[in-house]
Amino acid sequence: MTTKNQAEEKTNSLNFIESIIENDIKNNKNEKRVHTRFPPEPNGYLHIGHAKSICLNFGLAKRFGGKCNLRFDDTNPTKEEVEYVDSIMEDVRWLGFEWDGDVHYASDYFDQLYLWAEKMILDGKAYVDDQTSEQIASQKGTPTVPGKESPFRNRTPKENLELFRKMRAGEYKDGEKILRAKIDMASSNMHMRDPIMYRIIHKEHHRTGNKWCIYPMYDFTHGQSDYIEGITHSVCTLEFEVHRPLYNWYLDQLIDTEYRPQQIEFARLNLSYTVMSKRKLLELVQNKYVSGWDDPRMPTVSGMRRRGYTPEAIRDFADRIGVAKRDNVIDVSLLEFCVREDLNKKADRLMAVIDPIKLVIENYPEGKMEMVSVENNPEDESRGSREMPFGKEIFIERSDFMEDAPNKFFRLTIGKEVRLKGAYIIKAERVIKDAEGKITEIQCTYDPESRSGSGSEASKRKVKATIHWVEASQAVPIVVRQYDRLFNHEDPGGQEDDFKNYLNKESLKTLTHCLAEPAIKNLKKQDRVQFQRQGYFCVDLDSSNETIIFNRTVTLKDDWAKLSSKND
Repeated sequence: MTTKNQAEEKTNSLNFIESIIENDIKNNKNEKRVHTRFPPEPNGYLHIGHAKSICLNFGLAKRFGGKCNLRFDDTNPTKEEVEYVDSIMEDVRWLGFEWDGDVHYASDYFDQLYLWAEKMILDGKAYVDDQTSEQIASQKGTPTVPGKESPFRNRTPKENLELFRKMRAGEYKDGEKILRAKIDMASSNMHMRDPIMYRIIHKEHHRTGNKWCIYPMYDFTHGQSDYIEGITHSVCTLEFEVHRPLYNWYLDQLIDTEYRPQQIEFARLNLSYTVMSKRKLLELVQNKYVSGWDDPRMPTVSGMRRRGYTPEAIRDFADRIGVAKRDNVIDVSLLEFCVREDLNKKADRLMAVIDPIKLVIENYPEGKMEMVSVENNPEDESRGSREMPFGKEIFIERSDFMEDAPNKFFRLTIGKEVRLKGAYIIKAERVIKDAEGKITEIQCTYDPESRSGSGSEASKRKVKATIHWVEASQAVPIVVRQYDRLFNHEDPGGQEDDFKNYLNKESLKTLTHCLAEPAIKNLKKQDRVQFQRQGYFCVDLDSSNETIIFNRTVTLKDDWAKLSSKND
């Protein structure tokens, strides 16, 4: 597994795909052009694995002064929706990329693909098969046992052409006939054993309507679409390596130009504590294990955006993990590290109390209210400072006080001092409890000369802890959603039992009694901040003037690393 430390080192050396492209340019291949594409299926929302592919394809085009297309592989109307098309375009742009020219669709090429299919039929390279999918599967054989030829394999080109045209005309039901390529049923590559080229689907297409009732398979569409668009380097994930011979075979049957696209495979992104299968993600959405594709616990780009991740952090993550030839698993803590690194530089620090308890300063003047100055971001002086109200009654975190504290507890306890961030040093004197013995109020005294930044000797006095707070009368109620990893197993999708058995029941906690400083009201939806000593948070899309909701983006430190070390 690649760890954060192993990925820290960055070099300017070329990855293996960049080396291939450099060599192609030196050899004047395809007139030195570099033209890539990102070809998603519009059957779901993009996830972090797609984000890596986007960064790679668009990044290659930028590095070599080339172009990158966005092309939707919309060849299966049973699973595709306009919603997915729109979300994918939004995600690509949010990540910071823009495709060249118009958006492309495989459906743009249905007429040309159909003509090519007829050519293959006339050339004796394709035939119509009447068998069911189950019968065809039973004849496939195994990698070491040859498959059996279809009883319909030797139909004449004339007969096949007539049947294929009837398929297009809608004279047959779904699954009644298919078009197959005639290659080699004894090939050691199972994908070369007479693969399906077209199947019948009587369903309206989101772009072509009811013009077609036959649709090409991905393998027949992919290479030819690349060729039509002038793609030079068709970068795919590693599972398509065994499809490459078929990619090239189709081009051999149809293309006679010097130019042709080249398929290159790289290792897909596998992330710990995550499932990357669109089918499994769809199952989580449809069965309401999550609130939707943009649930902040999902590994989708829209989910990460809603959670508060930045495009810069995701691009940095993609850069750090690099491009490999073989599959490996990347620790999700590296992604979280990249998010912290970016937000640490950008996010203003605000004060919010998640589990508030009242604190009364007994010797503070009654009715007095003053403003104290607090820096916005110590990593960026240009962010300046802001004023916070301070008065006799404030709220602090319940966990920042213990009545009977052990020696190593350096926060507030009876008889000891702490500094209130940006304000005064206080000392706890006594507590007030309810009938059940629960502490409801902490009574303290303060040193009037100890205000931060006042220049007095008392303001320079050192105490062992500084805690955050909010003034009671102007505190703003907020809702905090504490998100955590969706799964509690490192490889939930790789287990023998149902991946949903490893859902983390603690992945979402909604806290409704939180309080924040007044500056919180100036934030807009999707603004990101650090709640001091709490973590990084983002204003959720569901927020309103009446209810401000914050999603926890990431904790200040990797809490899971601490848990793992305790369990070892």
